[in-house]
Amino acid sequence: MLIARAELEGGQVRDVRVERGLVTAIGTLEPLPEETVVAAGGLLLPGLHDHHIHAAALAASLTSVRCGPPEVADAETFAAALQAAPGGGWLRGTGYHESVAGLLDAAGLDALVAHRPVRVQHRSGRMWFLNSAALDILLADHAPPPGLERQDGRFTGRLFDEDAWMKRALGSHPPCLAAVGAILARAGVTGLTDMSPANDAVMARHFAAQGADGSLPQRVLLAGRMDLTSADMAGRVRLGPAKLHLHEADLPDFDEAVRFVRTAHARGRAVAVHCATEVELVFTLAAFDAAGVEAGDRIEHASIAPDSAVDEIARLGLAVVSQPHFVAERGDIYRTDVEPDLQPLLYRLSAFRDAGVTLAAGSDAPFGGPDPWAAMAAAVSRRTRDGAPIGEAEALTPEQALDLYLRAPEALERRRRVAVGAAADLCLIDRPWAQARQALAAVRVRAAWVEGRTIFDGVDQPPV
Repeated sequence: MLIARAELEGGQVRDVRVERGLVTAIGTLEPLPEETVVAAGGLLLPGLHDHHIHAAALAASLTSVRCGPPEVADAETFAAALQAAPGGGWLRGTGYHESVAGLLDAAGLDALVAHRPVRVQHRSGRMWFLNSAALDILLADHAPPPGLERQDGRFTGRLFDEDAWMKRALGSHPPCLAAVGAILARAGVTGLTDMSPANDAVMARHFAAQGADGSLPQRVLLAGRMDLTSADMAGRVRLGPAKLHLHEADLPDFDEAVRFVRTAHARGRAVAVHCATEVELVFTLAAFDAAGVEAGDRIEHASIAPDSAVDEIARLGLAVVSQPHFVAERGDIYRTDVEPDLQPLLYRLSAFRDAGVTLAAGSDAPFGGPDPWAAMAAAVSRRTRDGAPIGEAEALTPEQALDLYLRAPEALERRRRVAVGAAADLCLIDRPWAQARQALAAVRVRAAWVEGRTIFDGVDQPPV
């Protein structure tokens, strides 16, 4: 394949030849006999990489009812969304936030929908709200887990951090990932790092099977449980970091956390730690300081990072994977719920870059939107949906925002480029960079390839 007259980063216009899954030549090139020629007409990039996503949860969310902002903003629209849901079996809601109608319980859900089982997931991903019909089904053959809340001897319908129990009670199986693969391909995403902490050998086989049959065409770096090994990987699935998912209300014993880091390192794995609060971040940095840091160790989210934490992350040599779009998607709620002096510390970007911290970005989908171009625009604007600024000093240039998605997944300190010898994982957008940088959210992808194989052809296709 010859991609003709493509703009490369830096502004040069060149022809790019792809053979056997690699970029084999860049320059002024004549088509070979019977060679497929693609007229570029825009910027050719390495394929984007989503460095933090939950693919199975995203797949499930696509057949669920949206129950939170911006689609659902108050109790009336929440009730309407549930009551309008088609079907008569399980009703699954996602994205709920207590700003909509408070902290839900079984009685409140029964008042809205009593004739079918309902489970609504909190936006954080850590809590489910169940109605009475759902409780009856889940508890029919399974003992209640510790995370199922009781008050005055009765279950409230609030289930905390018990996804594994719910999956067993429901007898659920991993979902097809074809819709996820298509969404990401349309955005020019050719690789993803799945950060679900429960990923095990079963999920590794599922990802490999979904890649083998073409459902999920992207390369996958699979983070997850400590007992994952390279032997569990196949196809385009590779072993990623061991995931430590912290909860401020129930932090592990400090020595236990240090052992987790040391054990992962002894097994040749990096460590990724979920840090959504300042307390979790401080705890994590102390654990890394005690256990030692190895190449590839990373902080997920760093949602609130004071200057002292930024400096310590830099000193330890940790990378940070952020979600810059959360300022746009959740910022108006942050302005209400987060103390004013902490708001400038939310999802910091330029502070990390200025301190020399390796910075990348991921969607956290389905808990955030999966469109990397919208996230890049948010990194540049630092404005909420209503237009209010949050942490304007943390804004990036368009070039820096793009960089967040061009980091090498297994070595975030390395920046990928279109170069001879590089894998032909490529993303062709519909305009030159001089235009794209002015309106990142408006960028459309014309085509995307993995190993030189087309995973998206944007001709006559609807936009993302």
